[in-house]
Amino acid sequence: METLSVDHLLGIKDLTKADIDLIFATADEFKDVINRPIKKVPSLRDITIANLFFENSTRTKLSFELAEKRLSADVINFASGSSSVKKGETLVDTVNNILSMKVDMVVMRHPNPGAHQFLSRNIDAKIINAGDGAHEHPTQALLDAYSIRERLGEVSGKKVVIVGDILHSRVALSNIYALQKQGAEVMVCGPATLIPKFIHSLGVHVEHNLQKALDWCDVANMLRIQLERQDSKFFPSIREYTMQYGLTLDHLNKLEKEIVVMHPGPINRGVEITSEVADSHQSIILNQVENGVAVRMAVLYLLASKINR
Repeated sequence: METLSVDHLLGIKDLTKADIDLIFATADEFKDVINRPIKKVPSLRDITIANLFFENSTRTKLSFELAEKRLSADVINFASGSSSVKKGETLVDTVNNILSMKVDMVVMRHPNPGAHQFLSRNIDAKIINAGDGAHEHPTQALLDAYSIRERLGEVSGKKVVIVGDILHSRVALSNIYALQKQGAEVMVCGPATLIPKFIHSLGVHVEHNLQKALDWCDVANMLRIQLERQDSKFFPSIREYTMQYGLTLDHLNKLEKEIVVMHPGPINRGVEITSEVADSHQSIILNQVENGVAVRMAVLYLLASKINR
């Protein structure tokens, strides 16, 4: 059996193109499984997985939990959205308590970038990063690229624009790495205040005009603007942001081609994307949700195969 080159999924940066291909080929098989009347397979029947969420999450947590249950794993959920677990030692204590229950894998979301690397060096379990601060969100990037491949046949050679709050987005960084490893061209688009200074060093195009970005791309991935930031200094107001960077049917109708529209969710309808666009035939937002379960099943299965029993 082919195996991944890594023992943990800490970030897309660590994966090879062959790793991504293997995850996608495995996800194809699991996608068949979740579309059958009986959606469970016994692949991880003897594996215990702990979901540790030190930040609030609904979609990612549910998607992982469903993937684990489809694979027949035993699942422990530990939610700590408002926890004061900030320091490494406290984190290790928390995890060691859970590992004393003989846990094989840990799926973790944590506000501190690097928490997963720290954990992988200090505990004997496979670690999957479900988001660390504004750093990486590898399974989101994998399911996004998988969804592009499903709709357009391949990722290589495609032009993908990521629109919105690039500065604070772990989805954007992981997407850039995943798309480039598969031979796609990447552009970021948003207000200058929301584009990180280092972005040029990643070899991506930068565009501040949404219509020009749409003219260039095959795929537009619209990121959520966090409403709680609307009074901050990054842009004058949500209304002004929406006028400049909210995707509407009018934008799509001006194009001489059809593009694919994506969104990692949750959507702020009427802010970064209108309902008409989100629900249109050009949108693959619901496909992304379905593909998220298959891709996470693939990652769990491939990493579990590396556990020394």
